[in-house]
Amino acid sequence: MLAFIASTVFCFVMWLLLTFNGNFWQTDELVAGIVMACIAGFASRKILVKDFKLANPKRWLFILAYLPRFFYEMAKANFDVAYRVLTGRINPGIVKISPGLKSDVAITTLANSITLTPGTLSVDVDEEKNLYIHWINVKEEVLKKMPRDYKPICSNFPDWARRIGE
Repeated sequence: MLAFIASTVFCFVMWLLLTFNGNFWQTDELVAGIVMACIAGFASRKILVKDFKLANPKRWLFILAYLPRFFYEMAKANFDVAYRVLTGRINPGIVKISPGLKSDVAITTLANSITLTPGTLSVDVDEEKNLYIHWINVKEEVLKKMPRDYKPICSNFPDWARRIGE
């Protein structure tokens, strides 16, 4: 029951943030928000606050602190991909990284961060929670240090995923 209440409150706050247009909300908007928040809260109660990990405000602060770093890395990767498209200097391949993450939330956060960054795509996760990533520019000197040295592919995304999901 506590998970339902926490996820419903979170969904309602998100509803209020997304529907704010500079004026205060009307009664019908608030009622619709409460109804939709209850439905979304019921559907996401086990996902959003499973073991109350994501209900912890500290984790949300980590997410907010992670966003600027993620957007910086995404912008940097956009320029790199544009350079590779214009020059034709690509060497695509699939590499394996071992980030050492334990929870599914952390692995999912890392895989999504990698996939959203241009030039990389998360392909698979094996039983040992190693990630297989399609990379636009596989370098031989980097391959020799794999799977533990993942910095050239995904920067410090695993460290942030560990803070958020574990």
